[in-house]
Amino acid sequence: MADRKVRAVAGAGSYDTELAWAGSQPTFVTFERDLLSPQTEIRAGVSVERFPFEKLEAWRDWDTARAEAPLALLATSRVLYDPTGNYGRIQRTLWNLSASLRAAYRAELLNLAAEGLTAARAAHTGPGHGVQEQLLALADAREIALNLLYPALLTHIHQWPEFEVRLPHAWRAAAGLRFPKSIYRLEQLYAFGGQEEARRALLATRGLGLLAQERRARTAYTAGYYDGALRYLRDETARTHRDDLARWSSLSSARREKLGTLLGVTRAPLGPAALNLAEELLEAVRDGE
Repeated sequence: MADRKVRAVAGAGSYDTELAWAGSQPTFVTFERDLLSPQTEIRAGVSVERFPFEKLEAWRDWDTARAEAPLALLATSRVLYDPTGNYGRIQRTLWNLSASLRAAYRAELLNLAAEGLTAARAAHTGPGHGVQEQLLALADAREIALNLLYPALLTHIHQWPEFEVRLPHAWRAAAGLRFPKSIYRLEQLYAFGGQEEARRALLATRGLGLLAQERRARTAYTAGYYDGALRYLRDETARTHRDDLARWSSLSSARREKLGTLLGVTRAPLGPAALNLAEELLEAVRDGE
């Protein structure tokens, strides 16, 4: 802030809060002058989500924020420096949305999810499709469920999602009792198996270039967040090794076995079954169940 380029700062995540744990990482959100586009910077274990200063005013408008902004990050962060007051205004906008605006936002997320499922079904199911398409369908179903359907579910109770390693434990606490059908289907997609399944996944990371992910997941495992470690590894594997999934038949048997363990192929629904489950989740979210 010394050169006055940084015009707002907030802390994000569980670090330095009463919910902090061994895996909490210092994370900050900043709005800065002379920045042309959003950037993520990680240095010495500290993450900084940087945004252009102009967005500090633009995102006070709900329609603009809904289209552009990382809503959950902004809503749940803790303002540390805000001389213009605009960061606080953004948060008040997000936390004071009317029921009708939340319903419209929920409908938008559900429509995006439905479109994503339709595209996944067209790309990964049908005659001539093999194992790789079944795995890609599972990966797409999980991504849609996590990034669209879970946030849509929370609009029923005007909450914003958190995205960290402990996420399954967070969604149970936030929504498990209120929306049992939705949470049940979300967890079916991930095929959790407690401590033993998480241990198997951690061992399978070796040789796959997942050193940073294994380190974070092991921290969660050591703290007792077994499903959190597993969810994180499942999603990170799909994100970083999608090319491997697309050329599954060309991989060595050892590599297929490791990736299969990380994705949970012997436990989770695959192909059309995964997409059908995601569609059931969509309906449960729509109905608030």
